[in-house]
Amino acid sequence: MVAAILFFLALPIAYWIAFTRRPWKFLVEAVVALPLILPPTVLGFYLLVALGPNSPFGRWFQGWSGHALAFTFEGLVVGSVIYSLPFAVQPMAASFSAVDRHLLAASATLGASRWRTFLRIILPLSVPGLITAVTLSFAHTIGEFGVVLMIGGNIPGATQTISIAIYDQVQALDYVAANQAALVLLIISFVLLSLVYGFNRRVWAGWPFK
Repeated sequence: MVAAILFFLALPIAYWIAFTRRPWKFLVEAVVALPLILPPTVLGFYLLVALGPNSPFGRWFQGWSGHALAFTFEGLVVGSVIYSLPFAVQPMAASFSAVDRHLLAASATLGASRWRTFLRIILPLSVPGLITAVTLSFAHTIGEFGVVLMIGGNIPGATQTISIAIYDQVQALDYVAANQAALVLLIISFVLLSLVYGFNRRVWAGWPFK
């Protein structure tokens, strides 16, 4: 779910970063990249404050839905989307930036709109970056710990993730169960990255536009 939300949210942001000429673009790039270097507990704390019942957004959501956003599955989704945003935006923006500008100029000369150029030229030529973005954001989401714990807490069956479950198992000295869960994450991550790198290598090896 988070990976799907990230895909559609990251597309316009990545497109803007790749093609805008605004001199303050670097500020947007810095904001998007913040989760890469900011300690998860710091980001989680500020998200908890922003989503809490005392914040304007938290009060609006509680009045609309009848319950608070923090320590719920919905809050968990919001936190995961924000924390994993750079893993979706950056590969997309890099792929969009790598598209030959001569192709875009030719498309404009032929009368194609920006939307048509995006669908018929930019997206097809950016497939490796799109797949990388989806894979990285998905893998990063399932293994996240700090932000998820701060926003969603540790409610079994509601907000407990596999990474938090591993932590609980280690705390309970149940190393067998912790090892089994950790091994699942390790295998999933390795397989996903192997598929992405293998696919991208095959695509670029046979790509008609280099």
